[in-house]
Amino acid sequence: MLEIHNVTKRFSNGVVAVADFSLKLEKGVLGLLGPNGAGKTTLMQMIATITVPTSGTILYREQDIVRSPDGIRRQLGYLPQDFGVYDNLTAAEFLSYIGALKGVHDRKKVMELLELVNLHTEANRLAGTFSGGMRQRLGIAQALINDPDIVIVDEPTAGLDPEERVRFRNILSDIGVGKLVILSTHIVSDVEAVATHIAVMNQGRLVASASPEQLLRSAQGNVWEAIVPSDRFDDMRMKYKTSRAVRRPDGVHVRIVHRERPVADASPVEPDLEEAFIFAVNSHGKS
Repeated sequence: MLEIHNVTKRFSNGVVAVADFSLKLEKGVLGLLGPNGAGKTTLMQMIATITVPTSGTILYREQDIVRSPDGIRRQLGYLPQDFGVYDNLTAAEFLSYIGALKGVHDRKKVMELLELVNLHTEANRLAGTFSGGMRQRLGIAQALINDPDIVIVDEPTAGLDPEERVRFRNILSDIGVGKLVILSTHIVSDVEAVATHIAVMNQGRLVASASPEQLLRSAQGNVWEAIVPSDRFDDMRMKYKTSRAVRRPDGVHVRIVHRERPVADASPVEPDLEEAFIFAVNSHGKS
């Protein structure tokens, strides 16, 4: 469906945001993971035809989207990282307005989408009074108004409370059936329950592309658990990548991501997805 071939984006100041990136995408939910500044947003903007690659090609159904952007634009739903609403419009009015811009004039469709994102009871409320979570839900509704084949959401749960984040992830999981959903985030928990495939970026490059299970297997044998005295914990944290630490009466129980046994009494443990992400990023240069 979507093919990215050797794409590089270099800005006028010489900064390379995306470097020689290649990936083929089919239907399902892609979790695009990477530290802040990894190049995820720039890549999303190129797929959405907001900006163009310096070199390389992006193909949608075998058509170059730089030469023929209208093909993907008609089939694209996009929720950018900084999504704004018109404060003086109600939720229904805002969604109707966005729909009209995309050639959709269907009041029933508007109400169906508001119900999908659990905003149907707030349809006549001014969008300017919405909480951050409600605005994000309205954002995903506007991204779906034209029934797109590709849905791009960039850091959609930033600033949301835990309940809103769970609700948002469930919506993405539901719409991922029959569509390509690209979820860009640096929060691993946002993708571990919904992603059918994971791509990891670091310093503008693709450093891993795998199913969640494959990514977990790649980190096996590289995650350790140890108990260290409190007065040694800071030194260990400076020396190794620690994924978590819990202080208990016998010392600090710490999990460490490292290729070799970090201390003599460390025991290997099964990695979780966040640790697999840390391993992928740090196996290909520092973050």
